[in-house]
Amino acid sequence: MNQTVDPGRMFVPPVADRVLLAGPQSRTEEAQTLLRVVWDFLRGFRALHFVGPCVTVFGSARTKETDPHYQLARKMGAAIAELGFTVMTGGGPGIMEAANRGAKDVGGRSVACNIELPHEQAENPYLDRFVTLRYFFVRKTLLVKYSYAFVVMPGGFGTLDEMFEALTLIQTAKLKDFPVILMGTDYWRDQVAMIHKMAETKMISPGDLRLFHVTDSVEEATAFLVEKAIKPFGLKPSIRRPSSLLGERGL
Repeated sequence: MNQTVDPGRMFVPPVADRVLLAGPQSRTEEAQTLLRVVWDFLRGFRALHFVGPCVTVFGSARTKETDPHYQLARKMGAAIAELGFTVMTGGGPGIMEAANRGAKDVGGRSVACNIELPHEQAENPYLDRFVTLRYFFVRKTLLVKYSYAFVVMPGGFGTLDEMFEALTLIQTAKLKDFPVILMGTDYWRDQVAMIHKMAETKMISPGDLRLFHVTDSVEEATAFLVEKAIKPFGLKPSIRRPSSLLGERGL
């Protein structure tokens, strides 16, 4: 029986990032790694090209449905979708699931960049389209590439990595001045204090403190998105149903 084989899986090591970061390899192995990276980007571009302007929601995969942060992320996902944005996440459970679920609650669009892990992370069931990637840096690039704003919910190392990468890209003018919203004032209090200390010690400019906005309010966050992500870029809020997404659910 003939089976269709994904060309990108013909020479995939068990943990692609580990191989990439393991130091110099033979020229053949380096060429194969380069092809795998290109294939990851190609699949991502193909999957996400027509999804429309997105807002990416970052947050922990460990958050349970009973957690207030899960419920807050679900409400935020719905509010983002009602503005006409596509909700984009990392595709996993927890906060990511909640945001995608919120988008589906109101008939909005919901997409994700999932990641292959040693213990495989399955995509959550609230997605119109997703792509599963091998490399974390490819995934992070795609989560930024299609977004006009970033909502950062409580999370761990990965969430901090994604948040500070977005802030660094905006600070260094590699990315337009898109809004970064931190949801959960209690959770982020110490981190925000550390950022203020960076400004006080001249590690960052005082103006960099305006690169993010902290709130507990979905309504306040929504108004901030309208002011900073819709008006400056001429976007027109309008719901487009998931049927407008082209192609397969998962690529």
